[in-house]
Amino acid sequence: MKKSPLIPGQLLFPFVLITSLFALWGFANDITNPMVAAFKRVLELNNVQASLVQLAFYGGYFTMALPAALFIKKYSYKTGVLIGLGLYAVGAILFYPAAAWESYFFFLIALYILTFGLAFLETTANPYVLSMGPEETATRRLNLAQAFNPMGALAGLFVAKEFILNALKSNDTDESGNVIFNSLDESTKAIIRSNDLMVIRDPYVLLGLVVIGLAVVIAIVKMPENKSGNNSLDFLPSMKRLSKNSGFLEGVIAQMFYVGAQIMVWTYIYQYAEVLGIDNASAVNYAYTALALFLIGRWICTFLLRYLKPARLLLYFSILAAFFTLGAIFIQGMLGLYSLVGISFAMSLMFPTIYGIALDGLGEDAKYGAAFLVMAIVGGAIMPTLQGVILDFGGSGYNDILILGVPEVNFSFILPLCCFFIVAWFAWRRLSPNS
Repeated sequence: MKKSPLIPGQLLFPFVLITSLFALWGFANDITNPMVAAFKRVLELNNVQASLVQLAFYGGYFTMALPAALFIKKYSYKTGVLIGLGLYAVGAILFYPAAAWESYFFFLIALYILTFGLAFLETTANPYVLSMGPEETATRRLNLAQAFNPMGALAGLFVAKEFILNALKSNDTDESGNVIFNSLDESTKAIIRSNDLMVIRDPYVLLGLVVIGLAVVIAIVKMPENKSGNNSLDFLPSMKRLSKNSGFLEGVIAQMFYVGAQIMVWTYIYQYAEVLGIDNASAVNYAYTALALFLIGRWICTFLLRYLKPARLLLYFSILAAFFTLGAIFIQGMLGLYSLVGISFAMSLMFPTIYGIALDGLGEDAKYGAAFLVMAIVGGAIMPTLQGVILDFGGSGYNDILILGVPEVNFSFILPLCCFFIVAWFAWRRLSPNS
């Protein structure tokens, strides 16, 4: 029997062009994750205050995903992409006045607007990729496109390390390894703070200019539209159908907890490493390794999905993620850090596979369904803040008290562990004959 093609030849160029967007939002995600630790040091914030970076970043997804879906349903994928790129650029360029005013709130607003653009891009690109070929290869096709996301993320981490964290004067230490910034007088701190906020500002402003350039290129390229050509909103009937689809609803729940776990694992790797005496700039090397494993996992899973059902592979990988997380919690020292890094390999399959399973068979309802799956990214806003609360139990440090015999930074990864159990539950439900 002839196998269905992964990507039909006539759709290869549109697929490549849309896939490039996956790298673009991966860059934004992973240049931002280290900013939690950077803003905490520069602006002398506690862990909960610093975690508001993620609340603003991922809260933008929740706010804009459904309006983006309505807009795309009414108009076109291409228009949605251009709107998304425009909002992305505006948010990035707003870092310039935010640094000039030295306002943390302004930085949060800029990130919030930037992710309005990312919500448009993700709400458009994911279902667009699913539609670019036979339905039976849709989940594998999305895994392939999503494999380019960590490539952008690696570039974001590189910029964060080389051009931000390594350049922050507030990270300088003395010969004993103590942070010099903490012992300075207020006037000296103010000078360093102004310098460091400009260091944080510049890569974002440059990114905004690059995004504008990409938007110009896409504006002049002719792109195919969705197959149905149905532009009627059909909102309430679609909502009724989606509300009765248990597979879709459970997929939204699983996606929310998965994204929460991913952002916690990638955000607090810096704090975990700091307890082991590893500074933020050096901890980026472990984040690099985590992303490399994530990328390798994406390619391996794209291959394995030729032979295993998506839900079964998702179940195996969620169990593997839980084992790695237990290691990060209860194994102290470098082996615990290696376990934390290893979680990324197990997470590699999760986002596109949950996405593909949840949208399977939805037809035109997939456009609105996609919006709710993007809204589920709000888990990345909520969960890191809750983890920040655990980290503040004994003070603003990460090793102030012991919980179950381990420092609070170790124990805080109980939250990702619970998230992976929920993903496993979703996978098991999709394998059940009665689901």
